[in-house]
Amino acid sequence: MALKPPPIGEVIRQVSDLLGESPLRSEADRNARALLQSALRRLDMVSREEFDAQTEILARTQARVQELEAQLESLSAELDES
Repeated sequence: MALKPPPIGEVIRQVSDLLGESPLRSEADRNARALLQSALRRLDMVSREEFDAQTEILARTQARVQELEAQLESLSAELDES
């Protein structure tokens, strides 16, 4: 059975505790941030702004589809009546 790695927050806390207030702490913080940013860039993620923009586009598209479906039903009903 493989060991489960500790949560990243726990690892960061332990490293921070080990370094205390030494000058290495700021360098370790910078390196950790760079590593995390690099890992996040490799993930298939979008920014919050892009997500919100796409959500708005989807809502408008869904509303338009509903309008078109209603028009289609109305036209179909008219054809059936004639």
